[in-house]
Amino acid sequence: MADKIVVISCGTAVATSTVVARAIEEACKEAGISVTTRQCKAAEVRQMAQGADLIVTTTPIPSDIGVPVIQGLSFLTGVGKDETLKQIVEALSD
Repeated sequence: MADKIVVISCGTAVATSTVVARAIEEACKEAGISVTTRQCKAAEVRQMAQGADLIVTTTPIPSDIGVPVIQGLSFLTGVGKDETLKQIVEALSD
């Protein structure tokens, strides 16, 4: 079975998206889901979304991309992070 592709979008595609990517990779591994993460700036999300199964973003992005989006602000605040990871795993389990 092919990897699920998750695009992680943040302001600069450096520190925050790396932290989010690692957390998603770990949660998916524990759930038995094979995942590939792609990191990008918010301005690049439309291009990076092609072929993606899910977008997780910590910053506002356009709403008409055609790929399910989960807001990942909880990765910055720590509040609700476990619930967000649960939503991500559920979205990728379909």
